[in-house]
Amino acid sequence: MILAKVLGNVVSSVKHPSLNSYAVFSVQPVDEHGRAHGDTFLAVDHAQSGPGDTVVILREGNGIRQILGDSKSPIRCLIVGVVDHVEPAV
Repeated sequence: MILAKVLGNVVSSVKHPSLNSYAVFSVQPVDEHGRAHGDTFLAVDHAQSGPGDTVVILREGNGIRQILGDSKSPIRCLIVGVVDHVEPAV
């Protein structure tokens, strides 16, 4: 799992049927201090997050398929939690 900041919505008129009931966001991985750390990517929302939120993202297909209960889902990155606070290690 990784921390990321939700940058904004991704709108698509044509998409895989398994995405029909989910929002898709552009996200920026961040470190424990909230600084950008890596390249942006797309993630499907499963935690009612939105732009500006810091989130936890699961990036493992089998775990995502188990969470969604869909053994054929092509989703690779799933937002599974909204972070309230990060306490950096000392």
